[in-house]
Amino acid sequence: MLGLEQLTWGILLLVVIAAFCAGWIDAVVGGGGLLQLPALLLIPGISPVQALATNKLASVFGTATSSVTYYRRAKPDIRTALPMAAIAFIGSFGGAAVATVLPPAAFKPIIVIALLVVALFTAFRPQMGAATQLRFHGHKHHIMAGVAGLGIGFYDGMIGPGTGTFLVITLVALLGYDFLQASAKAKIVNLATNAGALMLFIPHGAVLWVLGGILAVANVAGSYLGSRMAISRGTTFIRVVFLVVVVALIAKLGVDVWNENLMPAFASFSS
Repeated sequence: MLGLEQLTWGILLLVVIAAFCAGWIDAVVGGGGLLQLPALLLIPGISPVQALATNKLASVFGTATSSVTYYRRAKPDIRTALPMAAIAFIGSFGGAAVATVLPPAAFKPIIVIALLVVALFTAFRPQMGAATQLRFHGHKHHIMAGVAGLGIGFYDGMIGPGTGTFLVITLVALLGYDFLQASAKAKIVNLATNAGALMLFIPHGAVLWVLGGILAVANVAGSYLGSRMAISRGTTFIRVVFLVVVVALIAKLGVDVWNENLMPAFASFSS
């Protein structure tokens, strides 16, 4: 049915549920790739590049849905979001290009450390993100947003999971937005980073279109529900979900670092 002969209905159902939950998480604070990408890798016969490309296809539709919902209800300032998204698009395309020649495992230890700092910073500063207090104004504000968009876009194209989370914490801690406004802008930027990576994967034939289309429907449903909940419940709700997702990302990437870097080194030393 999907060009993957060993795909069972049970695994397909599991992946669809993961896509729905990923859409919900992405819409609130980002980080849905934490669920959706590993779920795709459970499919027998799928390659990592196919999983990453198909994940991007589904995520484009999910982030588009949450972007529209946030725009209609939270009214984010697109004068910051759109230029940041355009630069992030370029960064994501470049990151996806690097991913084809450089293993993402090389960067995961750095990401784990960064996430630990983010978690501690957020947990011990409860007033952070409670209200918008911009730290930069004028051209400097847009320059800082652009630099952040370029770096996070590059990360999204190369590795992916946690991109929305990094966008939210950057918009809160670096630029001074509250969590609701940060989430609204992050969705617009994340839409661009997903699209940028997808533009590189499509010519390479890495996208599984039928599977991606099925997951896109589930992702859209989760995104719509998540964005409406985030808007109705506000900054405190988003902050709590944000911390939960960051801790989960630390655990997931920490296990990856152990399996890909530390365990082989330990085994080599022992022998």
